[in-house]
Amino acid sequence: MSTYSDDDIRNMKRISCKIAGDYLGIASTAVSMGMRNGKLPIGFAELKHVNRYNSETWSYNIIPERLIAYKYGNLNEFSVNELEKNLQTIITQFEEFKKSLIPILRGVGKK
Repeated sequence: MSTYSDDDIRNMKRISCKIAGDYLGIASTAVSMGMRNGKLPIGFAELKHVNRYNSETWSYNIIPERLIAYKYGNLNEFSVNELEKNLQTIITQFEEFKKSLIPILRGVGKK
């Protein structure tokens, strides 16, 4: 098991479940399952693909500052849930705005 400092984590371009597990002192499978089930609020787990054998492919985006805050017990679950809810609202509103622009943009250049 490798040891990573907080600065090591902050300077990584990508943090794998293995690195996060090593940093937290838990198994990488605990990290991936915790993220998938919404129990480990250190980033986002996204289901990418399910094949015909029901085998799943997941993608993980671990946010360095969340990982560090979680390690030290400074990550308030309520604030993370509120932040994610607000972010989802912004994304939804943006998608609706984008859809409303499509007819306008299709008409540009037509005479």
